[in-house]
Amino acid sequence: MTPETPPDARDPWDRYGWIMAAVWLLFLIFPLVGTFTGDRSVEARIVATAAIGAFAGVYVWTFVRVGAAETPGEVGRIGGRALALLVGLTLTAGTVIQIEALGMTPFLVSVAMFVLPLRRALWVGGTCLVAAVAIPLAAGEPVAALAFGFITLAVGVATGTVRILDERTKQSRLHGEELALVSERERVARDVHDVLGHSLTAVSVKAQLAERLIDQDPERARAELVEIQALARQSLAEIRATVAGLRMARLDEELAAAATVLAGAGIAADLPAEPERVDPRHRPVIAWALREAVTNVVRHSGARRCTVSLEPQRLVVTDDGRGLPPSAEGNGLRGLRERVQAAGGTLSLDHPPGGGTRLEVRL
Repeated sequence: MTPETPPDARDPWDRYGWIMAAVWLLFLIFPLVGTFTGDRSVEARIVATAAIGAFAGVYVWTFVRVGAAETPGEVGRIGGRALALLVGLTLTAGTVIQIEALGMTPFLVSVAMFVLPLRRALWVGGTCLVAAVAIPLAAGEPVAALAFGFITLAVGVATGTVRILDERTKQSRLHGEELALVSERERVARDVHDVLGHSLTAVSVKAQLAERLIDQDPERARAELVEIQALARQSLAEIRATVAGLRMARLDEELAAAATVLAGAGIAADLPAEPERVDPRHRPVIAWALREAVTNVVRHSGARRCTVSLEPQRLVVTDDGRGLPPSAEGNGLRGLRERVQAAGGTLSLDHPPGGGTRLEVRL
């Protein structure tokens, strides 16, 4: 969790994981039973009971505080101090109930696995396992050694597995977020390139036309300047919508824009009149492809005619210009190819026998 993350947006495990940890406190009944059996003074029983009760409270508090921690460093600091206190309480109880205090070691292993770096957690777990086996054996109780050793080992394996799986899950989520961020950046870059490329080409064409007409036909030149202003405002709105992820290319609008920009560049246009014949699922991609293709025709081809044909799952844009060298595929065409491939289609670029360039998008 980061400082900007609202508390209720945390992972539910971070918020309520302490409840699952608290359930296992039921097994502290065994050290408590050991406290009230045998020949012990009232004072000793009070000390052992207080130590076990404090142990339970610190154990739960540790998971509550760790769940609210904001950084791994804070988790480590809280966990290290809590673990030291838990060890002290275990030793305090052990002075009274002796071997029965080993029933508290699985809780030490659990805390270590969830709050310490993995290498240190494994070291704590190994130490607890050795103690759980060696102390009963030294006391001549092999059955207790087997029981405490098995329980400690089982808790270590279970919590270690959960720890490793949780870390892998978090890493996978982070990688997914990074990939999503990269994908979004590529989308914005591709869309901004397409929007700006087309809009600036249209503005440039109209500015050149207005410059030629300013002396011959001032009224028409003024009309072209008004259209340039409108195009600039429209481009600004499109850029804002693109960055916000709200812009959706429309095929009918792109056909109308293609007719305008081709006419302004003095290129005869043969455009279809029925954009609705294209499959509705493919119209946004076809619209982006048409925008990029027409922009390239105006900017690079030197063509006199441009022909656009539409089919339900296909777009073909052909011009009679100078042609495009195979190595001249720039950012626009690369972005368009990625967009088409993401939609499950293919883009091909070739040169008809009579000259010029032919771009085909098939979905």
